[in-house]
Amino acid sequence: MTIKQVAEQAGVSTASVSYVLSGRSGSPDGNGGVAKATAERIREVAGRLGYSPDRAARKIRTGRTETILLSLTMLSDPWALGVIEAVQRRAMPLGITPMILADADWASVLRGHDADAVFIDAASPGKQPELEAFAGQGKRLVVFQEELPAAGFDVIRSLAGPGCVLAMQHLLGKHREIAILTTERSRNNSDPARFQPYVDGLAAAGIPLRNNFIATFDRSPASAYAAAMRLLDRADRPSAIYATTDFAAMSAVNAAQRLGLRIGTDLDVVGVGNTEEGERMAPSLTSVGPEGFFDAVAELLVRRAQGDDSPARVIDFPWKIFVRESAP
Repeated sequence: MTIKQVAEQAGVSTASVSYVLSGRSGSPDGNGGVAKATAERIREVAGRLGYSPDRAARKIRTGRTETILLSLTMLSDPWALGVIEAVQRRAMPLGITPMILADADWASVLRGHDADAVFIDAASPGKQPELEAFAGQGKRLVVFQEELPAAGFDVIRSLAGPGCVLAMQHLLGKHREIAILTTERSRNNSDPARFQPYVDGLAAAGIPLRNNFIATFDRSPASAYAAAMRLLDRADRPSAIYATTDFAAMSAVNAAQRLGLRIGTDLDVVGVGNTEEGERMAPSLTSVGPEGFFDAVAELLVRRAQGDDSPARVIDFPWKIFVRESAP
């Protein structure tokens, strides 16, 4: 497969294909001045035809490794899968390979691997000096964290708290028997942004907090499914579940269907994260989260991987509610 064939299929010049797929132009959008719709068509055709640039030649010319490292703490979470899928869609037609680090030990890997860009989804504020040191060595880092400043590396902020308030407000419009499916960490106040809106929402509506309507899981889908079954397989089951992650909400839907409950009628379920998997499932999942998050993160990572050295910045993603079939 050649660049000429991609150009013919996309109905553009070979120069346009070269600009879009190489990132040589240094333009802010990485498209070399080519219109966005045209650039998207070129990438789609390149991906469909299996076109891959000559990596050896590009490495000599650019000094890049043609890799993006994704440090993700929970690969079974639809949120992590959403990051992976978006980066693959955007990066692979350009000949850039996403490499997935599943154990969250990003620091030791960065000491020995020169990825062109790195995404880190779990870095505590205490890691700021280490992150600054890596950035000072020229490593292009994109960190998903709600408190860190952009100290030489990009910071993605996506504040869950206001979105979780929207989730509870949506359920309280129809229900009083609302249960929560959450992690023990969230319940014990180590991560209050997702648990506290449940407590505050019930209090504002004059609804007592019921301990038997609080079910915790250990961040695995199997544990979330078991916790959902504990909530639902009894006579005094709730009429709605607020799940603090999308994967827990999906587990609740699966548990309800196993028990013969009709989602959206017998039980409403709202998740947190607005993942693509939640949107695609049947019934589709009502969820709160940022809009366009995964594609925007992928675009930023690819720009950095292609050599974008513009100043690091904090990028905020406001949340909204996406009402779908699981809680109409």
